[in-house]
Amino acid sequence: MSEQLYQIVFTGQVLEGFDKEQVKANLKDLFKASEGRIDKLFSPEPSVLKSGLSQKHADIYEQRLTAAGADIRVIPAIDTEKVAATDTPINPPTPPTEPSRPDTGPTRRAAPFSFTGRGGEYFGIWIVNILLTILTLGIYSAWATVRNNQYFYGNTQLDDSSFQYLANPITILKGRLIALAVLVAYAVLSELFIEAAIIFAIAFVFAVPWIMIRSLRFKAINSAYRNIRFDFKGSYGAAFMVTFVWPLLNVLCLLLLTPLVFRKTHEFVANGSHYGTTPFEFQATNGDYYRLFGIALLIGLGFGVAAFLAMQTGSMTLAMLIGVAGYLTIFGFFMAGVANLFFRSVTLEKHGFESGLKPAQMVWIYLSNSFLVVLTLGLFTPWAKVRMARYRADCTTMQIAGDLNHFVAAEKNRTSALGQELGDAFDVEFAAI
Repeated sequence: MSEQLYQIVFTGQVLEGFDKEQVKANLKDLFKASEGRIDKLFSPEPSVLKSGLSQKHADIYEQRLTAAGADIRVIPAIDTEKVAATDTPINPPTPPTEPSRPDTGPTRRAAPFSFTGRGGEYFGIWIVNILLTILTLGIYSAWATVRNNQYFYGNTQLDDSSFQYLANPITILKGRLIALAVLVAYAVLSELFIEAAIIFAIAFVFAVPWIMIRSLRFKAINSAYRNIRFDFKGSYGAAFMVTFVWPLLNVLCLLLLTPLVFRKTHEFVANGSHYGTTPFEFQATNGDYYRLFGIALLIGLGFGVAAFLAMQTGSMTLAMLIGVAGYLTIFGFFMAGVANLFFRSVTLEKHGFESGLKPAQMVWIYLSNSFLVVLTLGLFTPWAKVRMARYRADCTTMQIAGDLNHFVAAEKNRTSALGQELGDAFDVEFAAI
């Protein structure tokens, strides 16, 4: 059986983030061709740059051309002799020889996330969403959800590109109406037929993991970066373990399995998530989580002893202050520590992530936001949300191995034939952090 051969097709388009003239210059240097020949490549008609390539050499050409900014396609060559006759008459880049020493992998560069939204700008969206939701008796809430997510996604940037939220409000509304119908049916059954209500409740328990998976997939597949959708492919068995089995075992073990439950939950979300066709991977160990919880326990014990000693001296006010300070310290430690551990443990192919949230800063933002929201009777809420989103983004970095443009271009090739079936919307909040 003969080896499958491939061809490189160029449609004259450049990758996002590249300038057309710069791409022309890159291709001119890469192919050692004249400007006239390079200009012909940018005509409306597709050009076959090279055909009759093995998988190995096709990958090499793809890496070189996407790094130059060309939006190319690698497709199987059905009749390589016929296709070869249509090759663009330029000298293709020579494939590199095998390295003489082990490849240590591409150098990583730090690409920080950023959030560009403003509180005053978001206030207009937020207040209109509330008013229209009230006027429509809640029907507009589906559109409000989409507008909110589009604002926060669109203002979150990575490597000079924004994220996208693509959900259809009608789909979300249908999901909520289904959930409402189920709730009404359960209420009616509870009043008329108690046995049926019990059966209904048992069936719902087994439906919860499925709803969780559908919710995570709906949110993922309606999220995109550089026009490539995310996806979620977690299994029902893993969802059932996370939802019921591990929490039940934790209770039976007097909460000693709490760090393990956290790790299993994070593992389920991360390993089930995909960017295009590439899965995320979760690499944290049980030891990492027990270490985090152990430090929190020591902090709690320290404040507890201090509060106890203050009570022994008769100073109840001091003891209360120490208790509040201890609670806030542990609260901030967990808010920052769990998020930092999760992001640092996730990888996407050769790319990694870093998170540097500070416990004290998290507590300060949370407390000051809460105070101002209460003081303004809720009107400060948009500024509070924007403030927290900006801080989280500023503290998060993607460690990009090599060229992210090449990775995105490769995902476009792999996902081009995927269907756009989005499934049912179950607007259930479930997240790792």
